[in-house]
Amino acid sequence: MSSYLEFLERKAIVDHPSGLESEPKLSPKLFGFQSDICKWALRRGRAAIFADCGLGKTIMQLEWARNIPGDVLILAPLAVSSQTVREGAKFGIIVNPCRTQADVKPGINITNYEMLDHFDASKFQGVVLDESSILKSYAGKTRTEIIEAFGNTPYRLAATATPSPNDFMELGNHSEFLGVMSRSEMLAMFFTHDGAETQKWRLKGHAQNEFWKWVCSWAVMIRKPSDIGHDDVAFNLPPLTFHEHMIRATRPTDGFLFSMPAASLQERISARRDTVQERSEKCAAIVNGSRDQWIVWCNLNSESQALAKLIPDGVEVAGSDSREFKEKAISDFQEGKIRVIISKGSIFGFGINLQNCRHMAFVGLSDSYEEFYQSVRRCWRFGQKKEVEAHIIMADTEGAVLENIKRKEKDAEQMASRMVENMKDLETAALHGATQRVKTEYKTRIEKGDKWEMRLGDCVEVAQTIPDGKLHYSIYSPPFASLYVYS
Repeated sequence: MSSYLEFLERKAIVDHPSGLESEPKLSPKLFGFQSDICKWALRRGRAAIFADCGLGKTIMQLEWARNIPGDVLILAPLAVSSQTVREGAKFGIIVNPCRTQADVKPGINITNYEMLDHFDASKFQGVVLDESSILKSYAGKTRTEIIEAFGNTPYRLAATATPSPNDFMELGNHSEFLGVMSRSEMLAMFFTHDGAETQKWRLKGHAQNEFWKWVCSWAVMIRKPSDIGHDDVAFNLPPLTFHEHMIRATRPTDGFLFSMPAASLQERISARRDTVQERSEKCAAIVNGSRDQWIVWCNLNSESQALAKLIPDGVEVAGSDSREFKEKAISDFQEGKIRVIISKGSIFGFGINLQNCRHMAFVGLSDSYEEFYQSVRRCWRFGQKKEVEAHIIMADTEGAVLENIKRKEKDAEQMASRMVENMKDLETAALHGATQRVKTEYKTRIEKGDKWEMRLGDCVEVAQTIPDGKLHYSIYSPPFASLYVYS
């Protein structure tokens, strides 16, 4: 029986800590919630920080990396690397920007995701994924390269704004990167197919509580400090106001005598292309009538090119521009040397702090709520002192894309609230050291018949309170049944 119990233990979901046993030395400049999260992540060793925009993920990453025994590599989006170097300097933390393994220095190093091929992952004791939502694409080449390259790295940290709450694939990819459980194992354990569509998964009804307990064992998720028991006073956001401008299309829709609202994705793209000039002129009139700084977000190259001609002091940053040009442009904008920057959310919409600006304009929208949300949060984030105003300029022929964005926003808010509420008690206890954990006891019985034997068992969860926070593991397993048929 002992060998069978050992087999069951191996089948249980166990995520033992792999981090530091001693108390880390953290900067006194950290907010209380940041210090709690850093201590927890360092105890964990392999952890995810899902903290909303402006809560200080950069400094939490750097404090985590500073306490790791060995060299650390931070992977970040383009233009975020130089920002991280500057943030580190404010806290007395040296961050070495590098492009190849030959540039690496002892301590904390940072590079862009695009440069991963130029590094030897085995040379690092720790790795940080800044804006780890890059793991969202479960079939993506970058996602696979990252997971494979750092599969044996002892210390791993993933940090991003609250991930898409209904995108369970993203959570699975984070779990796989951290070495907790593979995405396919997660789906098999907690999810079921939703109908005949193999890409749609939903939580099994009886597994919902266990799923969030499991996520909470390796990830912390907060939208504001009070989510984990701290004060929100310094993190209350100013108002955010959206101004919607609907431009009437004058060109007839192909096949019709007059313009018609788009019904398909291809029709929306066509409607967008047909109204580039009208929407750009409307945007330019708004921006040119102001003396403040502006960010103008585009989706199409033709939009950014038209706007660059219509806004005299606007600086266009395109995907084809050099890395050096992009970094200088965003740095000059942050320092107030550029009044208007024109670019895409895919270029500057993730990870960059732009609280220096409170005006933005969207010259059309894509169907990606994540890109829209992230772009808005470049300015409307903790640390912004003024009201933020966002202008959305669309053609009346673009169809229901704005309504789709609003619907996704509402769904995301509802799901995020449910996630935080489900995880709140567990996270608060774990982060503050008075951690409630469970141990699993197996009760088995054997039933036999003619040429068959079945072993049945139940998992009993026994709660334990660990006041000093030194025990940091969880075991969860559903009831099991093993049938053996003898010939």
